[in-house]
Amino acid sequence: MNNSDLINKTIAFVKEKLSDAEGGHDWFHIERVYKNALLIAKDTDCDLVVVQLGALLHDIADSKFHNGDETIGPKTARLFLESEHVSAAIIQHVVNIIENISYKGGNFEKKFSSVELDIVQDADRLDAIGAIGVARAFNYGGFKNRALYDPEIAPITNMTKEEYKKNYAPTINHFYEKLLLLKDKMNTETGKQIAAERHKFMELFLAQFYAEWEGVK
Repeated sequence: MNNSDLINKTIAFVKEKLSDAEGGHDWFHIERVYKNALLIAKDTDCDLVVVQLGALLHDIADSKFHNGDETIGPKTARLFLESEHVSAAIIQHVVNIIENISYKGGNFEKKFSSVELDIVQDADRLDAIGAIGVARAFNYGGFKNRALYDPEIAPITNMTKEEYKKNYAPTINHFYEKLLLLKDKMNTETGKQIAAERHKFMELFLAQFYAEWEGVK
């Protein structure tokens, strides 16, 4: 099988698996991350097939929607790639990307590193910030029936992985607990440049949000 056929089969597989996914973690999220990854990869010496597969499969079974089980995603990706007779080296690389891509409170120490992981991680983080990031944050907050904002509940900016997973704070707190921190955690130069612009948008949004909340304008 050539690489183009493999990518097309992977796209079809992901679309089917995520057909009923929550709106911020559905096929369209994957598609945006995939496009971000291709954009970043253009300026980087990398294995493009690994980047493509990593981007397409990175959220194939997000632990948030599987009772916190972080093993389902890597297992699902591995089984699919094995069924398509992908080389063992590529499969392991993609699995390593899936296992190490998540934010997890910002205190998660990656156990694997590669240029391809850096690219896919930046691509995923870019979809968490800017206008799309704002939309996704409130979509997930509504999905979890969280408050928009509560002035009495302060953000917690240095959570452990377990604290982060169990956090049910208002959606606005998520900006301070994760989204506004991502700009300084990007890996690639292209990722950093795009993140800087998207970060500015979030700052403008928050300023407008608080002004409207207080009835100032």
